Amino acid sequence: MKNYYSEKLSAQCLKRCYEIAPPRVKQYLEAEIQFVLDHINPFDRVLELGCGYGRVIQQLNINTKMVIGIDTSRASLDLAKAYLMDLSSVEFFQMNAINLGFQDQSFDIVIAIQNAISAFNVDQNNLIRESLRVTRDRGKVLFSSYSDKFWNNRLAWFEFQAQKGLLGEIDWNETRDGIIVCKDGFKATTVRPADFTNLAAKFNVEISIKEVDDSSMFCIMTPQRP
Repeated sequence: MKNYYSEKLSAQCLKRCYEIAPPRVKQYLEAEIQFVLDHINPFDRVLELGCGYGRVIQQLNINTKMVIGIDTSRASLDLAKAYLMDLSSVEFFQMNAINLGFQDQSFDIVIAIQNAISAFNVDQNNLIRESLRVTRDRGKVLFSSYSDKFWNNRLAWFEFQAQKGLLGEIDWNETRDGIIVCKDGFKATTVRPADFTNLAAKFNVEISIKEVDDSSMFCIMTPQRP
């Protein structure tokens, strides 16, 4: 299912996935947010790709000037607006991450975390190209995927989601080596360091890759414009 997060796993269902996460998964989720916060300055304009119901933006907003979230799911965005209605420095737009309606170099930081580079189910080259386009000089683009060290915890969490009816039944014949497949069409892959390096090599960027908390693999790209 190409638009799984818009058509099935959105709004309250998506929120429930995080609410039922076991302690080790919640640690991973918080570690990702903290890593992003460490790269944000107080006067930065930040764009989150695939913001969902605002889970990450709620914390990013505390540390920076403005946060804009985009998502393809109208239901998730409506929940985000209600969830964060008291925050004045946050805006939400329904938009596809490979066709952003923002001018060139509009943001200091662009983020797509929690394996969004896989979850978006779009051309990854186009995703990176568009993210870099809207990032200012000396700005940063942060993408994350899962560390292989986290595979057992990740798989257990997804199995729990399936048991709760939030995902389809896991297809154990197809699930292996960093790929989770459900019988209702859901598929999650892993972008490993070599994959990030190969993707970034197609663009004029400075790149660094860092493992965080033995659970996330972050790729940080800084545009290198003439």
